[in-house]
Amino acid sequence: MLSKILFNRIFYIALAMLIQLGWISLMVWRLNNYSKYVSVGISILSFLMVLWIVNNKINPSYKLAWTIVILEIPIFGLLFYILFGKSRVAKTMQSHFDAVLDKSRTYLKEDETARLKIRLMDPSVSCESSYITNFSRYPLHEHTIADYYSVGDDMFPILVKELESARHFIFIEYFIINDGVMWRTILEILERKAAEGVDVRLIYDDFGCLMTLPHQYYKFLEKKGIRCAVFNPFRPFLSILYNNRDHRKICVIDGHTGFTGGINLADEYINQKIRFGHWKDTGVMLKGEGVWNLTAMFLHMWNVVKKETGEIPYEKYLPHAYHPEEFPGDGFVQPYCDTPLDSEIVGENTYLHIINRAKKYVYIFTPYLIIDNEMMTALCLAAKSGIDVRIMTPGIPDKKIVFLLTRSYYEQLLEAGVKIYEYQPGFLHAKSFVSDDEVAVVGTINMDYRSLYLHFENAVWMYHNCAVKDIKEDFIKTLPYCKSVSLEFCKERPLAVRAAQSVLRLFAPML
Repeated sequence: MLSKILFNRIFYIALAMLIQLGWISLMVWRLNNYSKYVSVGISILSFLMVLWIVNNKINPSYKLAWTIVILEIPIFGLLFYILFGKSRVAKTMQSHFDAVLDKSRTYLKEDETARLKIRLMDPSVSCESSYITNFSRYPLHEHTIADYYSVGDDMFPILVKELESARHFIFIEYFIINDGVMWRTILEILERKAAEGVDVRLIYDDFGCLMTLPHQYYKFLEKKGIRCAVFNPFRPFLSILYNNRDHRKICVIDGHTGFTGGINLADEYINQKIRFGHWKDTGVMLKGEGVWNLTAMFLHMWNVVKKETGEIPYEKYLPHAYHPEEFPGDGFVQPYCDTPLDSEIVGENTYLHIINRAKKYVYIFTPYLIIDNEMMTALCLAAKSGIDVRIMTPGIPDKKIVFLLTRSYYEQLLEAGVKIYEYQPGFLHAKSFVSDDEVAVVGTINMDYRSLYLHFENAVWMYHNCAVKDIKEDFIKTLPYCKSVSLEFCKERPLAVRAAQSVLRLFAPML
């Protein structure tokens, strides 16, 4: 066990970062004690930093947490905020992303016929979709079929089949890749397809794969003919950039078939490896014009991560480029993404739209329930108004502290009439919303601060699609495997647990 830790890359990275943090903290502390003028200067700087935070356009929860830390321990609080407090990635990346999006504006124009049709069906739903279009820049689509998968075990063989059928290009972008049955099966196909001349590209998040892939794994893949990009390579230096990860899950095949959802490329996601009991996750396969949004998302990220400056030949990757026939349609789909590059929280606002416009019910799958005041208010108000609001969380957690924090939100929700269920067979990793048999979202966006504010995420918004009813049926069929959480259970928590949860909730935005 000791040798495994000592020879692990993350051990040396963590050790190097701790040494840096300790050295910087010691220097600042000594400087503060060296002169009263320096001490006064740091106090003034801390106060000015608090004023800046309070007047900044960020979530009030962030303001409260960082204000307490900086005012209580001015030296270290100020230092920690400078190192870790900013929730936005570097301006250079932001400007590059903006430039790429602007160049693709022509290819992301919305079909006016689809917009008119959905507006006539339900103006409020159309407004919800228009918000996504305006602030994520990815348009609404018809002529798309969506197939929903209630567990990764069901999606994996379909994914393999579609990968085998690729003739022109395969684009894959995932947060976690881990060696095992799932990845070896996919890698064999990718290697073979690359040898056949298929354009195979892969993006993986270096932090997400820190414990699962060898160092510089991209070199190994490139030798197999797979073009590879590593998002935000993790190096042993303190940086605020490590707060922002590529949490997206995208697979696009020949421009007309796409996959997304919560399922990463690792064996626990398809229950080939047991971690925290039975692993329940959800995914969706799109076939048709709506896949274009996923393709464009990938190409944008590829261009930014690889720092390419040339024009992207979007025409080669459009849905009809290799599928001239008309696609069948089933309602409306709108794949979209959310980034920490701007001040717009598209992921959370889309969830809030669904909750606020619900007429009958809102059912939610989420592995983490660490919510801000806006989300808490929306959920409670919906339940108090007679909407059937149900939330399903894991019964067996993957992170015990996060699970303790998740449970701290139960009492207020239950008092408002929200029903909460914990999935007893194991870990629930799904991120899905469904409402009124009309609207649903399946994607990568957790109900926690990291997903909603710090990470690159993606999802699919659906309206009047058969997959919407499938998501509702999945929720109903899963209920017998869940334990209903009672208000008495929450109120019977030991005092020490309540105290720990209160502290965790206060500093949740910083975790």
